[in-house]
Amino acid sequence: MSDLRKIIIDDQEIEVEPALTLIQACEQAGIEVPRFCYHERLSIAGNCRMCLVEVVGGPPKPAASCAMQVKDLRPGPEGAPPVIKTKSPMVKKAREGVMEFLLINHPLDCPICDQGGECDLQDQAMAYGVDFSRYREPKRATQDLDLGPLVETHMTRCISCTRCVRFTTEVAGITQMGQTGRGEDAEITSYLNETLNSNLQGNIIDLCPVGALVSKPYSFTARPWELTKTETIDVMDALGSSIRVDTKGREVMRVLPRNHDGVNEEWISDKTRFIWDGLRRQRLDRPYIRVDGKLKPATWPEALSATVAAMKGAKNLAALVGDLAPVEAVYALKALVEGQGGVVECRTDRAKLPADNRSAYVGNVAIEDIDAAKEIVLIGTNPAVEAPVLNARIRKAWLQGANVTLVGAAADLTYEHTHAGTGRAALADLKVGEDAIVIVGQGAVNEADGAAVLAAAQSLSGRMLVLHTAASRVGALDVGAVTERGLDALDDADVIFNLGADEVEIGDGPFVIYQGSHGDRGAMRADVILPGAAYTEENGLFVNTEGRPQLALRAGFAPGEAKENWAILRALSAELGATLPFDSLAQLRQALIADVPHLAQIDEVPENTWTPLPAASLGEASFRLPINDFYLTNPIARASEVMAELSKLAAERASAPMAAE
Repeated sequence: MSDLRKIIIDDQEIEVEPALTLIQACEQAGIEVPRFCYHERLSIAGNCRMCLVEVVGGPPKPAASCAMQVKDLRPGPEGAPPVIKTKSPMVKKAREGVMEFLLINHPLDCPICDQGGECDLQDQAMAYGVDFSRYREPKRATQDLDLGPLVETHMTRCISCTRCVRFTTEVAGITQMGQTGRGEDAEITSYLNETLNSNLQGNIIDLCPVGALVSKPYSFTARPWELTKTETIDVMDALGSSIRVDTKGREVMRVLPRNHDGVNEEWISDKTRFIWDGLRRQRLDRPYIRVDGKLKPATWPEALSATVAAMKGAKNLAALVGDLAPVEAVYALKALVEGQGGVVECRTDRAKLPADNRSAYVGNVAIEDIDAAKEIVLIGTNPAVEAPVLNARIRKAWLQGANVTLVGAAADLTYEHTHAGTGRAALADLKVGEDAIVIVGQGAVNEADGAAVLAAAQSLSGRMLVLHTAASRVGALDVGAVTERGLDALDDADVIFNLGADEVEIGDGPFVIYQGSHGDRGAMRADVILPGAAYTEENGLFVNTEGRPQLALRAGFAPGEAKENWAILRALSAELGATLPFDSLAQLRQALIADVPHLAQIDEVPENTWTPLPAASLGEASFRLPINDFYLTNPIARASEVMAELSKLAAERASAPMAAE
């Protein structure tokens, strides 16, 4: 600890790392320093000058605390620690001057600005500004940009903090935003008026400290003080990003990221952020029974008795687990169906994942470990589509010098990488270092030789992460919701209980009971529909792609007569005469944890014993990507108008002719 430096901030002596900037040292001392351009996850720009502090004994002017390091401070007389002041008259006058400059051209449209109530400029003008302006000239105005259907721009409000430019360039890996002009003519703009082409672009809405970039779908719908805020977990991909769901009455109005250094830092994908309009469309809000080939509304007792009659008369009962089901519902379904002599399968994409080997279906690497990786190998995956926030983390490692190798379909990953080949032959010839992190996608394991591909990936190095595409998959594998025959178990089933699996085609023949939230493919094929809650409408456990159990909390209530998923299964078990041994979610969780103890370790990554799979012969095919359309991967997304528009734009972009260079 001897390399720590002593400094005095506002009469408080602390010891800090010499490499820290003054603004970080002030944060460690618990002293707030205002800022607009500084952000701890972006490079330092030093251009808003709001974070000025006084360095005693230094130059006779305030210093930008975001751009000066502790090691640059000179000691005081006789080797005394350097002294920093953040509340001196010099600092107060400097901050008032900076705020006056920032407000020279800022339009006074707070009453109609969507950022009102959560605006950094508003808050800091109140805390550090003055109540008058000496500026009498007319304010300048600039043209608004068209950045696409997600981000609405009001560029007259822009204070040129360049956070959006730095985020899109450094984190998202696109080069469509920049600053042109000088002096009063300086403005943030997009290259050739292009719209943004990134699955992470919505994050610039959170980064913007003023109302220059706001959410287009959310604009003019609610004020921040009207919203009820619930901290929960995202299920749009298997990353399990920490999110906050804001509701107004029964409606979800927006989804925002929460900081979680181990999972999503403070970014979320655009699908996570803008999916919420799909939560209110095409909802199943009452039970249905198919009569004479048509689905007719029914009461709960009628739907349950039709389900019971089918299940009791079943010769071969099979159950499917969808991509968005919480662990409790999967556990209850497994107990119910296996109690009736049936089987349950969660690997609906035919992934050859061994349920008895956690190091093979999860791996032994935490998402956080990617930051320090020197070599990363991607097999059969395009993380830019399957998990954009994870891809940003790989990009961060690449910026720090990591080498990335891709085996599989060529893809734009937003960073330079070596494309070793597209098929199994390239995987067999691959040589990597012992410390390399191998990331295996579902495209690598969902074909006949998936187990052999997994074994080959495990043999490359002792560090592997399986990148799942379904939020419910790891939790379902943890509770053992698998059959020996995989999806082939459906072939001879005469009754299928479908728990929200909308990505599976079920042929004619079997009687289908569908329990889910949206009238999607699964509901269209159903003979009985039991309406369930969506992920924002019930408390539930999810296990993310690294094996971390996470708690999703209810933000609102399910519409109409729809019920929580575990409660439907518990009611059904009583009707069947095989009552499940729990009457509340707490009792269900106790039984679940007794069976699968590591699920009690909420927000921790359990260590998995490394168990290599036996080597097997690889096939000859090329790896195929598991996701065709990032924006339409689940029923909630397919019900969303915003996702439909984004999907259409992506298709147009892909088919647009490329100009000759």
